[in-house]
Amino acid sequence: MNLSHAIQNPIFKLITHVVSDKKQQTFVIGGFVRDLLLERPKVKDIDIVTEGSGIELALSVADKLHSKPKVSVFKRFGTAMIHVKDYDVEFVGARKESYSFDSRKPFVETGTIEDDQNRRDFTINTLAISLNEESFGELIDPFNGLEDLKRKIIRTPLDPEITYSDDPLRMIRAIRFATQLNFTIESSSFLAIKENAERFDILSKERITDEFNKIMMSPQPSIGLKLLYEANLLQRFLPELTDLQGIEEVEGQKHKDNFFHTLEVVDNISKTTNNLWLRWAALLHDIGKARTKKFDKKIGWTFHSHEFVGSKMVLPLFKRLKLPLGDPLKYVQKLVQNSSRPISLITDDASDSALRRLLFDMGDDLEDLFLLCKADITTKNIKKQTRFKQNFDYVEEKIKEVEEKDKIRNFQPPITGHDIMEAFEIIEGKQIGTIKEAIKEGILEGTITNDYKNSYNYMLQLGKKLNLKRKN
Repeated sequence: MNLSHAIQNPIFKLITHVVSDKKQQTFVIGGFVRDLLLERPKVKDIDIVTEGSGIELALSVADKLHSKPKVSVFKRFGTAMIHVKDYDVEFVGARKESYSFDSRKPFVETGTIEDDQNRRDFTINTLAISLNEESFGELIDPFNGLEDLKRKIIRTPLDPEITYSDDPLRMIRAIRFATQLNFTIESSSFLAIKENAERFDILSKERITDEFNKIMMSPQPSIGLKLLYEANLLQRFLPELTDLQGIEEVEGQKHKDNFFHTLEVVDNISKTTNNLWLRWAALLHDIGKARTKKFDKKIGWTFHSHEFVGSKMVLPLFKRLKLPLGDPLKYVQKLVQNSSRPISLITDDASDSALRRLLFDMGDDLEDLFLLCKADITTKNIKKQTRFKQNFDYVEEKIKEVEEKDKIRNFQPPITGHDIMEAFEIIEGKQIGTIKEAIKEGILEGTITNDYKNSYNYMLQLGKKLNLKRKN
């Protein structure tokens, strides 16, 4: 097959011109070729493999470009990258690899294009297109990767036992590609993943979470989550989630399988958002249930305070997986802790105070909380689905009314510490914090309105109770 019509980008022609002078066999390989053949949206990363020095080739190509782009050199990996318009073009010398049992870092030697294709993870990633003048555009496909693309199969080019044992990162990569592309992992390949599951433990958490986040950002994350579970990998790095699996029965009463329920919630939220951390909140919203599960003879299975317990579990989980500990952590914790809170506000007699407090506590994340609540509806009964969603719409509408009236979202109490010190004969101290907190509580409770005049008068009343002297 000749694909010269598909590689008309001027960068390819330039590379061909440069390598013809050097008599250096060169190819575009990997994801660019795979996605080109799948007719996926244009990939911004182009991998070039050459039988020689990738770094020297990158420098030569950059020198020929009018823009004279900077060449980023990674000597440790023998690679170099240049940015050309919308593309990152990476150059690497063809190589062959061998592994030791205790590491996924290979011993690397200079090799041929055949060696380079042999070392790659999956047949669909071994596909290469020639950039050599005499065979420009010719598809190099020694492992029938094109056929696997047509059949939607993830298969290793060599013995899968060796492929996954050598580099166990390929296990989660296989599952990631299966999820993103909606492909099937070939049966002997999947069996090899299961049999080598313990090798997964040598991977750094950063590499695992990088691949896992790509699964989480796929259109239907449950595909990958189920495969990770069936391959005995999810249990090795996210046991808080797999602990939810299973159904217990006592005196004829069962509870739902909270693991598979969670996978449905993640799929539901993924239809409405590309926010990775909102998807993580959906993944973790019930993790406290395994630790809080109890059977009560009067009311059946209970999971009291599972939201609070779950929110406390998020920090050690994020630390272990090397996930960011700043705003993403706080956001996920907040959504997990408040994930059931809107349910209590569905009744007509829910107080304005409770609505104001939810609005104040959630701030700009309130809409995300409601997205999570609606994603948490996994009943297959259409009438129930409709009723539950209408209930949440009702609460949202009530909160909008309160917000328009009281302007509570992200509000700062109208009275500042400076106002308090100006009114009373005090310099900084605990009393200022006490008054500010009381004013905030008064506004949230509806005792006073959220404006300067009422808050100021309320401050004077509070000062009198605290025996503070007014300034003359």
